[in-house]
Amino acid sequence: MQITIPLPDAPMVLHLPAGVLHWDEEAFFSFCQSNREMRIERTAQGEIIVMSPAGGYSGYQSGAVFRQLSLWSDADATGIAFDSSTGFRLPNGAMRAPDAAWVQRSRLAALTRREKEKFIPLCPDFLIEVASPSDVVSEQRNKMKEYLECGLRLGWLLLPASKQAEIFTPRGTETLNFPAGLHADPVLPGFHLELELVWNPPF
Repeated sequence: MQITIPLPDAPMVLHLPAGVLHWDEEAFFSFCQSNREMRIERTAQGEIIVMSPAGGYSGYQSGAVFRQLSLWSDADATGIAFDSSTGFRLPNGAMRAPDAAWVQRSRLAALTRREKEKFIPLCPDFLIEVASPSDVVSEQRNKMKEYLECGLRLGWLLLPASKQAEIFTPRGTETLNFPAGLHADPVLPGFHLELELVWNPPF
């Protein structure tokens, strides 16, 4: 079965209610692989969310965040960094694809090769979401809370429009106004995210 879902060039999100498409995990994975130009997620309730490609600023900002995390991760070597094209199948059944994520190597080692070829069946230890102009911030916050309920140890929600960073941990949430950078200790010892290029893209 082939489904064509046209989306305009402008940022847009399409919600397919649970039950509209009766897909098992293999069918859903195949759908996502056939539409790599889209960012696709699934809620714990089974709703499928299809997002159009990011705009210039959003794409640059999420890329700047991932590059910093990836460089630190390669040097640290205790975990693996993943970009926004990676899907994580959370314990509650949702499939999410954060802008940048990090998982301890020991947790990945417990997975089979086939599990690592598909959506990774666990919640990241650490992740970053960068809100785009089309995102509804309340929905992004709910998503961060979902990650925490599924085992996230530390999460950052970056809001470029207001230059704010919201820090999510199992102990609670903190909002920082105009931070120049963020430290991930003790979850990622030594990782420091510079935010100048996120707040002020060079173009």
